[in-house]
Amino acid sequence: QVQLVESGGGLVQAGGSLRLSCAASGRTDSKYAMGWFRQAPGKEREFVAAISWSGGNTYYTNSVKGRFSFSRDNAKNTVYLQMNSLKPEDTAVYYCAARATYYSGSYYPTGSSYDYWGQGTQVTVSS
Repeated sequence: QVQLVESGGGLVQAGGSLRLSCAASGRTDSKYAMGWFRQAPGKEREFVAAISWSGGNTYYTNSVKGRFSFSRDNAKNTVYLQMNSLKPEDTAVYYCAARATYYSGSYYPTGSSYDYWGQGTQVTVSS
């Protein structure tokens, strides 16, 4: 069992930056690929980014490529989403998710692939 807690959301003007964190606790001795997802009002949950356990492989949805950066510090059981050049369309509740994996380089771009989810943190970008 793994518990995930996101933090770092808030209100920012367009063009600004935020850094989201997701701290994991519980059975963190296993390898976990991680993902970030978001859900805007009236919209379905959307994939944002994925990272392998090693941190060496990342994958981003096209709308955030070049602006968002996914990283992890396994020693701290924490992953980060650095969000730069934020746009109003980035406004959403952001969730982190974890999936146990055998392979340090595996990553997953779909929500159904994940075993554990955080509670979400609100990101609001004003125009």
